[in-house]
Formats: sequence, C-alpha cells, structure tokens
Amino acid sequence: MMIAIHRRSLLAGLVATPIALALPTPARPGEAATVHVAKTATCGCCRIWVDYMRKEGFAVEATNMAPGELSQFKTRHGISPDLASCHTARVAGYTIEGHVPVREINRLLAEKPDAIGLTVPGMPLGSPGMDYGSEKEPYDVLLIKKDGTTSVFAKYVGQR
Repeated sequence: MMIAIHRRSLLAGLVATPIALALPTPARPGEAATVHVAKTATCGCCRIWVDYMRKEGFAVEATNMAPGELSQFKTRHGISPDLASCHTARVAGYTIEGHVPVREINRLLAEKPDAIGLTVPGMPLGSPGMDYGSEKEPYDVLLIKKDGTTSVFAKYVGQR
C-alpha cells in the first residue's frame, strides 16, 4: 500500500501550525509501509490513532497486549519510561511511540535517519488520537537516537 499525504490532511496539518522547516516527502510509490501497533485492548485513544493511520494510507496491524507485555515490548524497542505513551508501533525498522502525527512519520521514512524512531511522550491534547474538542496543547515530536538521547524533530503549538 502506498503512503500518501492527502490534500485535506496536508491543509489540516498546516492549519494546526507545526513548526517545521520543510514538508515531509511521502515514501516513493510502490513502497509498502505496514505499521505494527502494540496496545492494550481497552485503550480508546489507541484505537483512534490506529484508525487515523489507516485513513492516512497506512496498512495497520494492531495487537492487543497485557500491560506488562506491552511494557516489555516498549523496552525491547528502545522506549524508556520517560519517552513512553500508551501504544508503540513499528514501521520500516523504526519505533513510533504514542500519538505521532503522520506528517512526521512520513518525514522519518523519507529522511531515514540512523535512529530508533519517534515519540510523543505522554498523551497531549490535540495530538492524533487525542483530539477531543478544540483544546490543543503544545507538544514536541522527539527523534530517539541510537544512544537513547533525543532531539526535537518537530514542534506543534497549542491553541485554546
């Protein structure tokens, strides 16, 4: 399945006012990107994020895990407790932790940095899957480097 940035999603992303230097480039046509999501069975925002990813053109396989098993999965894939959120995904060898916007996942897949992946720690209001109502908290998408340190990959400003 091809990854695509839809015009409506692109415009919504611009309206949400992320601070970024350039628009991400989607994967080349013909590249398959299946997102494997590990989550608990009862997490509603995880289900919303899975649906969001599907609407954005990703094939998604979701696996429900017991909390302890999910915690071990996170650790095994480079997520420390301070970087954690409610679900953990794997795509193209990268770990995607929490409510990361598709815009940044596409950018990660296009740029292919030597890194573990991306995280949005916690569960900030206004991030994909946590978009309840009009309140939006500012949050950073962090790039997790191979040594476990992080750097800001993208900033999203909040609005109340």
